[in-house]
Amino acid sequence: MAEKAYNVLFLCTGNSARSILAEAILGRIGKQRFNSYSAGSQPKGEPHPQALRLLESLRYDTTQFKSKSWDEFAKPGAPALDFVFTVCDNAASEVCPVWPGQPMSAHWGVPDPAAVEGSDAEIAAAFAETYRLMNNRITAFVNLPMQSIDRLSLTQRLDDIGKQ
Repeated sequence: MAEKAYNVLFLCTGNSARSILAEAILGRIGKQRFNSYSAGSQPKGEPHPQALRLLESLRYDTTQFKSKSWDEFAKPGAPALDFVFTVCDNAASEVCPVWPGQPMSAHWGVPDPAAVEGSDAEIAAAFAETYRLMNNRITAFVNLPMQSIDRLSLTQRLDDIGKQ
């Protein structure tokens, strides 16, 4: 029997950089076990160009990434979410909609690479560092033994991953 695919939503206020990177990473390394989504409370309307450049340089297909509202995931017919991760401090402090599926949630705060000012190289380095941090956390997450640990234990492990 096939293993359940878990639905994971990454939230950031603008849904243009961190949450897009997280969606891409989980989509690649968790492709059989996880369905990856991202959204924001105040979406920018499009992914940050440097986020797309980085993903393209790493051979991701970027055509699917859109900056969208988290309201899309609270509507009837939306996927029942198993996990919701906030990846920016603003989104973590906002009042979220009620998510279908009563998902587990955790905060994985990561500095905003889109806020970095400087040369093109400094901005690219900030995005690369954000990608590295998210990749490490998501790799740890996908390797958790989901079926063999209880909800309370899993929630603690998710919080621990967020502190890395």
